[in-house]
Amino acid sequence: MRIKPRQQLLEIWEAVSAQLQQDYPADAPPNCVSEAERLLCLLYPATEVPALRLDLPDETAEDVLAALRKLGDSVEVPRSLLDLTAEYFERNSESGAPTFGAGDYYLSDDPGVAVTEEQLRLGVVDSYSLAITMCLATLGFLKGFSRSLTRPDLRRRADELQEAASLRLSAAMAALLRCFTVSVFEADSERGRTLCAMINRTGLSNRAVVQKLQTRLRPLRAIIRDQFTLGLTTVDALENENLLFECGWSWGVVEGAPPVDTPEDVGPQSPGIAQNAPYLYFTVAALDGIADLFSERTLTLGLLNEGQQRLATALQLRWELTQRYWSALARFEDEAWPLENIPWRTTDGQESLYFSLLVSSILVQDLLRRRATDADLTRTVAVLEELGVRSKTTRRMVPGDAGLSLHRPGVPLTLLGSERIGPLLRWSVTDFSPQLLKRTVQLARLAQSVGAHDRLLRLAEQIMDHLWQRRIPGGRYARLWDDLSAVSPDVPPHGGAVSWSLTERMVEALIATASMIGETPIRSPRLTEVATDLLGEADHLLDKEMMAATGGGFASVQNTLNQAEARLHLARRLLRDNPGTACALAIQVLTALDELAAARRTAAWGS
Repeated sequence: MRIKPRQQLLEIWEAVSAQLQQDYPADAPPNCVSEAERLLCLLYPATEVPALRLDLPDETAEDVLAALRKLGDSVEVPRSLLDLTAEYFERNSESGAPTFGAGDYYLSDDPGVAVTEEQLRLGVVDSYSLAITMCLATLGFLKGFSRSLTRPDLRRRADELQEAASLRLSAAMAALLRCFTVSVFEADSERGRTLCAMINRTGLSNRAVVQKLQTRLRPLRAIIRDQFTLGLTTVDALENENLLFECGWSWGVVEGAPPVDTPEDVGPQSPGIAQNAPYLYFTVAALDGIADLFSERTLTLGLLNEGQQRLATALQLRWELTQRYWSALARFEDEAWPLENIPWRTTDGQESLYFSLLVSSILVQDLLRRRATDADLTRTVAVLEELGVRSKTTRRMVPGDAGLSLHRPGVPLTLLGSERIGPLLRWSVTDFSPQLLKRTVQLARLAQSVGAHDRLLRLAEQIMDHLWQRRIPGGRYARLWDDLSAVSPDVPPHGGAVSWSLTERMVEALIATASMIGETPIRSPRLTEVATDLLGEADHLLDKEMMAATGGGFASVQNTLNQAEARLHLARRLLRDNPGTACALAIQVLTALDELAAARRTAAWGS
């Protein structure tokens, strides 16, 4: 199906708006992750897609108001959003300090032992990353909406919300700094051998692979050793260049991570318990949230204060270094990328198609950052296409299909370190297909060739067709996600639950699509040549017709010639960025000039 982000986002808004009015059960454990996901389904598009803005009531589009009619009219909708957001910040704070508990998203690895109250309140990278996105969206919304407020009570509530959002933003940024980890290990350890085996595609000896990897990573090692000062455990082991390392984000605040020294109020910085090793899933989640900190919108609106800018700079350094590290692993051998050896195996010995998608996600972000070559792009496209096939996202599922487990129950992640305060916890991820859609669309923004761009769009449409079938067909959560029974014969009809995680990821993918559509169309060199030739011929024939119009000619002839001249002038201006439009204008001119010439010949024969 064709992806139409505006129309499809409005359909989601219409379904979500009914849910935003629902109260959370009083006995439900606090889960700021799912609450943020639910609210971001509305708030994120409203702040990222200009056509869907809600902060200026006089400029809200009619179809937007129609989709959100359950929240009120153009004046009531932003006020409802203000109230809902304020309630979210109030509910996820304690004694004035932000809380980041993930509640029932935590699963016990031992079915016979319940998750403890202390574990339910644990912060996780997802909650910190989503908090950054949530707070920036809130601050951006308030920038516009506050200008239209005249009532003192509303202005006071908006000011309180801005203060709460800024406090939560600072706390989330500091926590993410403490979740970042650099894990060092010996090349001859089990982790070292697994890493070398994964990236060795050309049959080199283990020693040769280690030497090549050390050379490739030496600049990154120096940056970590010399420039990382905030929230990171000791990196003295990096002085020994015989050791290998991994960098990224663990699932939560790392054990032994020191408090972040900042003038910002970030609330209590509790000791960490998470394993001092990166998780690919949480690394990608952190990268996505951090990218919002230095987006054009954040910088233009000036959403960060001076202390937050310092925290953002530290996070950006980790963001760039992590992308460079995993990109180097993914493309370790030019002849045969390790990323192409699907599935990816992590250093703890686990392997999954999902891990290949996560490494692809980091590579896509790195390619966007450094505007990579078409060769890199083409190879990445092939990886995404293969992942779509193997995951049965772009192929039909059959009874007993092994690909179903990727979507349900999903990929389990063991949260090592959590057993210190209760049973060992698991985190289940089921967002493979929307993640694949988002990365495909992001890569399409980078494509400079029509062929690669078309391949990516066709892949995105196939993924979208799969995901659109998985919408819940009816009931309270109609048109939200996830109903796998529509694509798998092994899944019973939908039982009524909604996945806010999957729904929010779908919204992110559609926002990425809207951003791609807003880019300048790809310029085809071949089309530019054709347009240039057409314009050259049209210019020549126009001059010829102007010479033939002796004595000024009829008024209608002069009007046609003037219109032709204006169209050719416009076509010349559009030639560089829109050669197809220039072609169309040139053809219109050629058609009009041919009609003039034919009329002149007919008149000559008649005389």
